[in-house]
Amino acid sequence: MTACRTGQRYDISAGFRGCRARWLPPCRGGPQGQARAASLSARVAVLSLAAPLVPRPRAPRPGDYRVRVLRSPLPPGSRTPTSGHAGHEPDLDELVERTVGWFATARRDLPWRAADRTPWGVLVSEVMLQQTPVVRVEPAWRAWMERWPTPAHLAAASTADVLRAWDRLGYPRRALRLQECARAVVERHGGAVPDDEEALRALPGIGEYTAAAVRAFAFGRRSVVVDTNVRRVLARTITGAALPAPSPTAAERAVAAAVVPDGDADAAAWAAASMELGALVCTARSPHCLTDPGACPVADLCAWRAAGYPADEHAHRRRAQSWHGTDRQCRGRIMAVLRTAPGPVGRVALDAALATEPDDPQVTRCLGGLVEDGLVEQDDAGAYRLPED
Repeated sequence: MTACRTGQRYDISAGFRGCRARWLPPCRGGPQGQARAASLSARVAVLSLAAPLVPRPRAPRPGDYRVRVLRSPLPPGSRTPTSGHAGHEPDLDELVERTVGWFATARRDLPWRAADRTPWGVLVSEVMLQQTPVVRVEPAWRAWMERWPTPAHLAAASTADVLRAWDRLGYPRRALRLQECARAVVERHGGAVPDDEEALRALPGIGEYTAAAVRAFAFGRRSVVVDTNVRRVLARTITGAALPAPSPTAAERAVAAAVVPDGDADAAAWAAASMELGALVCTARSPHCLTDPGACPVADLCAWRAAGYPADEHAHRRRAQSWHGTDRQCRGRIMAVLRTAPGPVGRVALDAALATEPDDPQVTRCLGGLVEDGLVEQDDAGAYRLPED
């Protein structure tokens, strides 16, 4: 089947693992069609999930597929970082093997990676690690797992105790969702975390990433695990971009899926290794290859490095929000007061604890939001407390 768009054609035919794409000459679209094609800065990355070029009497392996970055002719003087470095074709087999080999010796010793880890422990760690750094999560995770080692234990706990245990991890609605998740696991799966991705995603508070991560890290099964760190590693090594777009794209997900090895063990190892590489070496602000190329196991395979480290083309779309004075900070301060209070706290006492003016409008607004979110209750006397059920 062929398709024509803006002077470009693709030939899509059945092949290894679903499809095969190859570049065809431009359509006869006339001067107008050719002008439109030339005006584009670059073509999209074309995934070639192709059958082995030379038939071999063995099962397929990661080296049988490739990601090829192609581009249309560029106008003189133009340059598009995400098009990749001219002539650079990443070797995915080598990318996976080197990253996994590096991980074997460079990996951090984290409790949710231990040999005696449980699927529930992995799920808890993934929820806690959302937008919270490892250094803050580890002690909280240890205390949490000691207190509620199974979904059944957390399901039976009081909401107030759960919120107190969440302490200062931030985004406390995650604690409520985690307890709802525990109750659903008990009710639907007999207290055992399921290994099926669809069943995981049906649990409260479990999205696409968390379900894939639990399947890979708890059960060693193949899944496409893509967090911020993995997105950055793939953007740099394969597409030549300094950083991925602010929001994931369909093309990005397709690239991530193409890189994942076929076997369960290899796929799970790649998921953990690529995430660790992004967290420790291929960091957002100071990637180690800028000062020490030897620190990165795939520096010579990296399209971004080969292109000369082009700047972040999405920089104008990224907004850094200050923390001081925001409603998030105010909500956190209110929760901190209520967590440590021996009983309900009246508004006058709350304003005094927060050192704000009486009936401060921001405090009023944040209290209303916390009550609406189910994180705070107001009793008949008008005082505030953590939920008791």
